[in-house]
Amino acid sequence: MSARVLDLGLTAALILLGLAMVCATFRIIRGPRAQDRILGMDTLYLNGMLMAVVFGVRTGSDLYFEAALVIGMLGFAATVALAKFLMRGEVIE
Repeated sequence: MSARVLDLGLTAALILLGLAMVCATFRIIRGPRAQDRILGMDTLYLNGMLMAVVFGVRTGSDLYFEAALVIGMLGFAATVALAKFLMRGEVIE
């Protein structure tokens, strides 16, 4: 019974994360300002990272957790670089 509940919960999480990724993609494409597009990108990588974690829990593979760690580090670095570019006009000083 508990395995069935876990499977249903993980399936629901994947569906909701997929919908959140669609909304973030819409914000990236339609965002009126650059700040909105960066926020959409930040949300997109965060949802991708969470989707990898949910796949890791579902399959029991450690590879997905490592992929989520890499996605998180690269996404954070990209968000910081883009925010610095918006504030100062250059990334590397």
